Parts: sequence; structure tokens; C-alpha cells
Amino acid sequence: MKTEEIVQLSPLVKRITAGNASVFTGPGTNTYLVGNKNVTVVDPGPALDTHIEAIVKASDSIKQIIVTHTHPDHSPGVKLLQDAIDVPAYGLITDTTKDQDKTFSPAKLLSDGDVLDEEEYSIEVIHTPGHASNHLCFLLKEEGLIFTGDHIMNGSTVVISPPDGNMKHYIESLEKLKNYDLKTIAPGHGETMKEPQLVAEWIVKHRLEREKKVSDALKEAGEGTPDTLVNKVYDDVDPSLFPIAKWSLQAHLLKLADDGMATMEKDGFIWKGN
Repeated sequence: MKTEEIVQLSPLVKRITAGNASVFTGPGTNTYLVGNKNVTVVDPGPALDTHIEAIVKASDSIKQIIVTHTHPDHSPGVKLLQDAIDVPAYGLITDTTKDQDKTFSPAKLLSDGDVLDEEEYSIEVIHTPGHASNHLCFLLKEEGLIFTGDHIMNGSTVVISPPDGNMKHYIESLEKLKNYDLKTIAPGHGETMKEPQLVAEWIVKHRLEREKKVSDALKEAGEGTPDTLVNKVYDDVDPSLFPIAKWSLQAHLLKLADDGMATMEKDGFIWKGN
């Protein structure tokens, strides 16, 4: 996957990958251009001049921008793109201050079920909280192609980091995708993926298997924190990734508390389930 290269994925969709590869972003953040006239830009990505220049060069018919969520590798490019071309941006904002792009100021807030209708295509808005409370997926109805941002990524599991990340909401949002006619996933990071329903089912299964390890470890210890439980719960992960794993572990523990299987006292959790 070459950065800033324009890749034609389908008759209606082009992809440009930003040059911000990292452990969190994989090969880089994917920006998508939908349509050939009245083009919609999905996630302008980070505030990288070279990336914004590539987007502008890719089309002279950009009409609007839509944003999956406001993490710093997805939405800061909006302001730079709007400085280059005067078009509106749409999405959701969140009250959390952790790891959020505060420059994003949408002209309109999108809601679950909204449809952006253009002559060539229509895009349905699907609210998918979990990775972020303001996370949206966008379904290109003509192709059954869903832009999943960080809800589903190719090559790695999604980090769920409280307080804005919520494991219970994430699993529910994955289950929600079963209600849609999907053919292809266009993720925020990595290559496109086929059989979206099977992909979503696998992720749910994986998360619930991890949750079982969390509940077993907490039950055995009686009480614990992400720091005390990470070695046991993530014994299949390289220890160098434990600092990141502890974010999702915290999210799993909070879900157990929401489900009545644990109680939270100060920074720790106490087992109370069966």
C-alpha cells in the first residue's frame, strides 16, 4: 500500500493512504473519495500537507467531507482541506478530551439513519460507538461497501480506550452491522475486506473470548486492576504491547461491571459474578 497513491477500488470509490504509518495506524490512514461528480471525501486523515495536496489533485469535484470520528489520524485534515477548497464537513463530536481533534467543527451533526443522496450514489450513516462515542460508519448503498473507520480495521484489532471507548457499545455496534446488506469493508487502515458479516462475527467472538479470560482471571484473583491482570489475560501478546493492551483490558473490566459481574472500587475491580 503506497502512500498518497490514488487507487481505484470500484467505479465509485478511490483510496489515498496517508503517510502516517505507525503501530496504531498500520500502513497509514485511508482517505476515500466517493463519486466522480459531487465527490464526498471520507476521513481526510491527519494534518499532513502532502496528503491534503494528494486529495485535492485527485478530484476537482469535491462537494463535501464526512468524518468517521475525531481521533487525530482521521479528522485534523479537514481544516487543511477546507483551507484549500471551501466545502462543508459533517460528522459527530464528543465531550471527551482524551485523544480528540478539537479543530473539527462540523457544519451539521449527522445522525444514525441519515442518508446523503447524490445523483450517482447514496451514503447511509450508521452510528457505531465503541472505539469512540462519536464513531460513524458510512454505507455506500449502490455497492454494499461500508467505510468502517476504526470500527473494523484490517491487520489488527481495534483499541478500546475508556472513557470514550466502550467495550459493551463496541460489541453491540458490531452486532448492529448484521442488519445491513454489506459486500465489502473499506477500513480506515489496511486493505479492503470481503464477507463483512463473517468479519464482524469473528471480531465479536474474539472479544468475547478475551472477556472470558478477563472474567476467569478476575474470578481467580478475587480483585484486580489492568496492571495486575494484563500478564494473565494477554499471555498470547508480546509484553511490549501491554501498555496498549491495558486500555482494552480496562474496557473489558468496565463491561463486566456494567453486566453486574464485577464492582469497581477506586481504581480496582472486585469479582461478584457466578
